[in-house]
Amino acid sequence: MSGVIEEMDFKIDRLPKGLQDTFRELYVNGNGNGTLHDVRPNEIYVGDARALLPNIEPNSIALSVWSPPYFVGKEYEAHLSFEDWQDLLRTVIHLHFPIIKPGGFLVINIADILVFKDPSMPRIQAEAVTRKRCPVTKADVLKAMAEHPDYNRYQLAKLLGCSEQTIDRRLHGNNIRGGKYESQTRVKIVGGLVEEWALSAGLYPYDRRIWVKDAAWENSRWASLSYRSVDEFEYLYFFWKPGITKFDRKRLSADEWKNWGSRGVWYVPSVRANDDHEAKFPIELPTRVIRLLTDPGDIVLDCFMGSGTTAVAAIRENRQYIGIEILEKYVNLARQRIAAEHFSTGK
Repeated sequence: MSGVIEEMDFKIDRLPKGLQDTFRELYVNGNGNGTLHDVRPNEIYVGDARALLPNIEPNSIALSVWSPPYFVGKEYEAHLSFEDWQDLLRTVIHLHFPIIKPGGFLVINIADILVFKDPSMPRIQAEAVTRKRCPVTKADVLKAMAEHPDYNRYQLAKLLGCSEQTIDRRLHGNNIRGGKYESQTRVKIVGGLVEEWALSAGLYPYDRRIWVKDAAWENSRWASLSYRSVDEFEYLYFFWKPGITKFDRKRLSADEWKNWGSRGVWYVPSVRANDDHEAKFPIELPTRVIRLLTDPGDIVLDCFMGSGTTAVAAIRENRQYIGIEILEKYVNLARQRIAAEHFSTGK
């Protein structure tokens, strides 16, 4: 462990000052959440990734692939300020350096923030020549919430035949296109932030892919009163830990290399129904990354596991997995999916 501590000490000095004491407490004094190295493969753990990542064995993770909160107002991230969101991602990325194998990868699936509130931005004055108003009222939303108290925004929107943003507008009286009492919104490019945090951790940008998904017409916040585009793509940023990297063309077939292995744009349909989790990503995404960058038996980590998609993909590809998820209801869902996968495949 001493070698890892010395290696990490060098990286600690490159962290923002506010994080340096936290990292020394975690690594040098060993005050993680529980006994060091008690996070083992083939299990989903309930807790904050920032507390659990230090408990993973150093240099054991061949690939960490995950999709963090996007700071777009989903139910599970409603408590986060933008500063909190930055601190979360920065810390989680830095905690990856000691646990990823030399030559291994961190892959982050993330999107730009399309409705970032900016009080300094002049208000856009839009004149609508034609405009259709959604008939759903605040009373309709409140009635639906009373009848279905466990429904999230996605389920309420589906029930009422409107968008998630309409639910927000009716409940909170905010006009996401730029109302009288709301800050103007703009696009916040996140790629530069992620790159900065990774580099300061000692992880180097290796590649990037664009995931083209289904166009989110129903959930678009501006398609009817703006020239902005609808949400229909996200990024996959690949970061590399220095070391020997195995390159094996046999991991994919010739057609797979041609169709997606060597392609910068991946066309993968979105998950059609997110009834049990607001932000499922299609299993094809982690499957491709796992097959491209790992071998059977390698350990794949997802520290924002959600409903268990990455774990299921790892099982299907004969890899081990470690999952971390802060919400117990999603851990239970992930464990159910994993049990069903083991039962159906016999793996």
